[in-house]
Amino acid sequence: MARRLRSVDLDFVEAAPLRLVFAAEASAPPDAVYHALADDVEGWPGWFTPVTVALPLDGGAGREVRLRGGIAFRETVVATDPGERYAYRVDRSNAPGLHALVEEWRLTPAGTGTRVQWTFAADGSPLFRFTLRRARGAVGRSFRDAVRNLDRRLSAATA
Repeated sequence: MARRLRSVDLDFVEAAPLRLVFAAEASAPPDAVYHALADDVEGWPGWFTPVTVALPLDGGAGREVRLRGGIAFRETVVATDPGERYAYRVDRSNAPGLHALVEEWRLTPAGTGTRVQWTFAADGSPLFRFTLRRARGAVGRSFRDAVRNLDRRLSAATA
């Protein structure tokens, strides 16, 4: 059963006890990447392979996300800066040991494409933090694969 997590603000992205920050480049422009993140929530499983379900809720103010392995999140969108930033806080989850989580996607122009930076800002039990630190490499690979898949998807949509 999902548990309510600690409610944190956007400044948690910088203040979290555990921050994983990854960056990758996409050939698509920032507005296209932003649209895929914020407006096409249901499309996430098509490019971010750990995601099995992503549904917008409350007119786009929230999201429901499920991952492979049964982890589920109920999220509140906390930042929507078109072409620049998309961020959400997890309010409820069944992830063991998780106490608070904000994910921020920053988009900056990179030539004709986009530099995508993803910050995973979390707090949790000591075992949760230890496990996530150990999984940093796998999480980074998953992010880079997701950006590559998204870029392919966006390129195919404009072809």
